[in-house]
Amino acid sequence: MDNAVDSRGETTAKIRVIGVGGAGGNAVNRMVEENIKGVEFIAANTDMQALNMSQANTRLQLGPKLTRGLGAGSDPEVGQKAAEESEDVIADLLKDSDMIFITAGMGGGTGTGAAPIIARVAKESGALTVGVVTRPFMFEGPKRAQFADKGIEELKQNVDTLVIIANNRLLEIVDKKTPMNEALHVADDVLRQGVQGISDLITSPGFVNLDFADVKTVMSNQGSALMGIGTANGENRIVDATKKAISSPLLEVSIDGAKQVLLNITGGPDLSLFEAQEAANIVSDAATEDVNIIFGTSIDENLNDEVKVTVIATGIDDQNHNEHQPLVNRKTTPTENRPTSTTNTNSLRNENSNPWGVGTSAQRDRSNSQEGPVNDFDIFNPSNVLNDDDDDEDSMPPFLKHHPRN
Repeated sequence: MDNAVDSRGETTAKIRVIGVGGAGGNAVNRMVEENIKGVEFIAANTDMQALNMSQANTRLQLGPKLTRGLGAGSDPEVGQKAAEESEDVIADLLKDSDMIFITAGMGGGTGTGAAPIIARVAKESGALTVGVVTRPFMFEGPKRAQFADKGIEELKQNVDTLVIIANNRLLEIVDKKTPMNEALHVADDVLRQGVQGISDLITSPGFVNLDFADVKTVMSNQGSALMGIGTANGENRIVDATKKAISSPLLEVSIDGAKQVLLNITGGPDLSLFEAQEAANIVSDAATEDVNIIFGTSIDENLNDEVKVTVIATGIDDQNHNEHQPLVNRKTTPTENRPTSTTNTNSLRNENSNPWGVGTSAQRDRSNSQEGPVNDFDIFNPSNVLNDDDDDEDSMPPFLKHHPRN
């Protein structure tokens, strides 16, 4: 592994993905199977049985003295203390990283409790730290949902950007006969696309080049984020690919209100300047009027007629933190009142007695602060797809006039 890292050279950003707990470990396994280049994978768990099955390059047992490799018993407090026990090992493992993705399933023990600790260590090391987590299905019950809410709010304080995937929306977009493992792959694709997109941006030189400094500009201390990749071919390929990239139905935020957007377009030799402008216009129309778009293009002769659009949008919190419906068919729902990122969420470290409310009545209070079920939506209804509204009066965006970087 050391030789592989050295061969990339000192000028290449070091990207690590650490999967925490069972769900995080599963996500890492699927990414390893996708053979994503330029990324080191780490699995961290309190459960040695699960850890021994990991395909990650590096495996880290959390809290060996506390849990003895037997897991956290669905108790986030145990997961938190296990990570605190292993802080020095975590810090040594993550040192010299430029960017760290932390993925976990919220609501259980290890992922919920340990991910915020690992994120804090990662960010203190100076690395750009991105959390990608899932919120549990509603049928998993209010106690698990309460744990997830606390874990997400604590994690938000320790990452630069946070992507939240709503597992419950899988029930709305996959066929009833879809096997469970295949359905969960759909959620894992959000993480895979984000990591693969950023890795490709950094490692693949482009005609209008993007580098790690651009990624850092868009993602440093930006709160909630959207990451997506869209591919398409045919006559309307650029429109279709761009809309796919900005409208993931599984994410709890949309691009609406984004202040920073990194946009990269990859196509064959026939990729035109007009298509680049059209993609930028779609993104600009969907975000805020004063959105800062950092733009790049690259040519891949193997794509032929296909184009690939990668979008990373951040700075969404102030405008869009309560809108949990996707970009298409989104409606204002006054009954929603999920806590915002400005709420004081340090209770996990400050509460002296039982910060996670394990075995208490705390979970019964959730109905006073959380919204009801998310309304159904039809992601496949063409009438609900974002209108690209061609505007012939717009002049060419200034970022299209930039010359390639050396």
